[in-house]
Amino acid sequence: MIEYNKEFVQNKEYEKYLTSKLPNKKLVVVSCMDTRLTELLPKAMNLRNGDAKILKTAGAVVSHPFGSIMRSIVVAIYELNAHEVCVVGHHDCGMANVNPTATTKKMIERGISEQTIATLNYAGLKINDWLRGFDSVSESVSQSVKVIRNHPLIPKDIPVHGLVINPETGALNIVENGYKNHH
Repeated sequence: MIEYNKEFVQNKEYEKYLTSKLPNKKLVVVSCMDTRLTELLPKAMNLRNGDAKILKTAGAVVSHPFGSIMRSIVVAIYELNAHEVCVVGHHDCGMANVNPTATTKKMIERGISEQTIATLNYAGLKINDWLRGFDSVSESVSQSVKVIRNHPLIPKDIPVHGLVINPETGALNIVENGYKNHH
C-alpha cells in the first residue's frame, strides 16, 4: 500500500481529485460500510469527488442521537455548508443478519471475558440492543431519517431523505422524500 502510494503521489495522480473541503452539492450521505457500495453508491447517485460528505456506518444506521454519525451531520451542516441529508441503506445488508448472541459468543471465543460483557451490560450498554441489526432495511432507513429529522440541533429547513440502493445494480428506491416531509 505504501509503495503504491509513493508512486501515486510521484505521478501526481491526485490532481484529478483536487477539490475543496466543502461539498459541491451541499449534501451529506449516510451510507453502509458494505464493500459493494464503495464505488457503486457515488456513481449511482451521480456524486463525484468533492460533491458530498459521505459517512459510512454499519447498516447506514444512526443509532444514537448524540453519537459520532450525528455529530458529523451537525458539523457538515453548520461548518461545511451542507443543506441536505440522505440516508442510504441497501438490500442484502449484513446488519439484517446480525445475531447479537452469536456475535457475543465470537467475542468470548476471541478472548473477551464474560465478565467484561456482564460489566458492560450492568453499566447500561445492553450489548444485545447495541449489536442488534434490523428486519427491514426500509424501516431501518425510516428510523434513521426520523432520528436526524427530529434532532434538536438539526434546523427544520434541512430536507432529510431516505433511500434504499440495490448493491448489484445501483437502482435507488425512495423510502422518505425529504422535500415532502420538510418542516
